[in-house]
Formats: sequence, C-alpha cells, structure tokens
Amino acid sequence: MTETPILKREPIFAGRVIDVAIETVELPNGNRVDLEIIRHPGGAAAVALDEQQRVCLLRQYRHAGGGWLWELPAGKIDPGEAPLATATRELAEEAGVSAADWIDLGFMHSSPGVFTEVIYLWLARDLELRDHAQERDEVMEIHWLPLGQALDWCSDGTITDAKTLVGLYRAGALIRGALELTPEDPGC
Repeated sequence: MTETPILKREPIFAGRVIDVAIETVELPNGNRVDLEIIRHPGGAAAVALDEQQRVCLLRQYRHAGGGWLWELPAGKIDPGEAPLATATRELAEEAGVSAADWIDLGFMHSSPGVFTEVIYLWLARDLELRDHAQERDEVMEIHWLPLGQALDWCSDGTITDAKTLVGLYRAGALIRGALELTPEDPGC
C-alpha cells in the first residue's frame, strides 16, 4: 500500500486515539486537494471459534454508534505492538479467552475517505477460557453463538459493525472452504 506524499499538513486536533488535520496532497491525476484526514494507529480483531463452532461476540455499548452493537473482541494497536499481539491481548482482556491457533484473515479499511485506520482480522481457535479484565470505559456482555447464527445476523442487519461483518464473513468462507470436499476427496 503506497501513500500519497503530503505537501502540507495543518493540524486541527490531537487526542488520545486520533489526530485530525487538513492535508494537502497531489492525487495521481495531478490535482492538488485539501483533505480532512483522521489518523488512527489501527486495530485488530479476533473471530474466536470454539470446538462447537460457536463464535465469541460482544454486545457492547457504543455512544458513537447510538447504543448497543454486536462486535468481535477488538482494540487499538499500541505503539510498537504487532497486530497479532493486539488481537491476542484484546481477546484475553475483553472475552477472557486465549487461543493456541491463529489464522490471518487479512485486513480492512474502516472508512478510507477520511480515516487512516486499518483493522487486522484473525481467526482464533484451540481456545482456553481465562480471567478477563475489561477497561473502565467498556460496557459489554460476552456471548457465544453458533457461527451460522452470527452469519445470519450479518445478513439480516442485526450485526452492523464493519470489522465484525468482514471478520465473520471471511472466517465463514474459510471454514466452508475447509469443510467442502472436492470430487477427488475420498468419501464423496
């Protein structure tokens, strides 16, 4: 991924999580434009799937989202932290789960028109329950649902969080692909 060089940057706000500025860039077509850009360190999310094909979802209160949302365990990447370390940490903190098997599901851009955030997605398996400690600003419930039900919720609009939609769809496709038998496979 290549980033367009910034010709000028006018800071507007620097907070605990985001940084907002007007950035002047030259686009690939030669046009110079001023863009309102929100810089974010990125995040990571885990699709934790147990042996019974149940996925861990958090019912989390989000003021900016207008109330309660269904989400995967996820969080912000700390300075110098690798995305997998973030996913591992957040799964333990928010859901009280550790995983021995991690499969990379790629990444996604949450809102690339104004937001630099990239979210890395992982499928976590071979799970073990452990103690968890949610942060002071987190209000959430931990739920385990059949993967099929979670995918139905993606399709019917019950789940609206983008990282959760993408993570569940990618995990579902991976699991279906692993379970499908080709004509050459024994047992067909």
